[in-house]
Amino acid sequence: MSVQPAHNAASDVQNPQGGHRLADMPVHDPFVLADPNSGTYYLYSGAAPRLNGVDRHGVLVYKSKDLEEWEGPYVVFAIPDDCWADPQHGAWAPEVHEHNGRYYLFVTLHNEGRPLEGDPVQGYAKHWRGTATAVSDSPEGPFELLNPESPVVPSDYMTLDGTLYLDEEGHPWMVYCHEWVQTLDGTIEAVRLSDDLSSAVGEPILLLKGSAAPWLVSETTDEAEKSEPSADAEPLVYVTDGCQLYRTSDGSLNMLWSSYEHGSYVQTIARSTSGKLEGPWEQLDPLVKEDSGHGMFFRTFEGDWRLILHRPFQMPDSRGYVYPIQDLGDRFGLAE
Repeated sequence: MSVQPAHNAASDVQNPQGGHRLADMPVHDPFVLADPNSGTYYLYSGAAPRLNGVDRHGVLVYKSKDLEEWEGPYVVFAIPDDCWADPQHGAWAPEVHEHNGRYYLFVTLHNEGRPLEGDPVQGYAKHWRGTATAVSDSPEGPFELLNPESPVVPSDYMTLDGTLYLDEEGHPWMVYCHEWVQTLDGTIEAVRLSDDLSSAVGEPILLLKGSAAPWLVSETTDEAEKSEPSADAEPLVYVTDGCQLYRTSDGSLNMLWSSYEHGSYVQTIARSTSGKLEGPWEQLDPLVKEDSGHGMFFRTFEGDWRLILHRPFQMPDSRGYVYPIQDLGDRFGLAE
């Protein structure tokens, strides 16, 4: 992979390569935008200095006309020096949405030099981590941060994996994960956004807790430890990752999210019994196991539903996998 150093401009990457297959592309938290304006599929993933040859963390995009061969990568965003996040501390879960004629990037950024209160959990310290929003006139960037001073959710919340959701009245919300490092039982929450998507409006609402999944086993313990934990045992924790929301053909609201079962990543799904964002949310059977997750749905230009996720969890081995999806009326499922 040939990517040159970049400072927040897609044009900084020279000599993009074509002919890539998903099996050859290291991607994590993959997100596909099927852009009808250009007839192009855009696949976004994080850019990291050690992996991609860039000088700071940011976001890459690959382009395809057929979901088979991909051109790129191009850098569409690089963390600038004059913002709340540290350019050397990571860029997670990038996704791009067209909204009101422009393209909005949601990406989780970090600053380990800005600590939050509380002791470390399993060796993970609490620090500034949250989703930022950026905007461009093109899905190919460059994307510019809307608020360089802080993440969307208040900075005393350690959050990640924010996604855009429009409610029945067309109001924008960000649905995101509240980090288990801070909550122990990780949650998925939602907060109204300002019309320009730059900041939160009002207080967050709780949608679900990681421990709600009946199949889920804590990442830190086996069954014996769960029943009789020792005084010096690590606390039980439950992970929530990769929330995405979609409506089925009968109007049911489904949510993709990921967690762990026996230490292996799982792509699962939930459904709102009210059909509204507030829920309550019931857990459905997982879609894909085998250390797979952080997936999202998209529709092909022919109108078919697809799921893309990554497997295995750890980079640089992580790759994108695409599955056909059925709309079953009140839920989505893997196509048989």
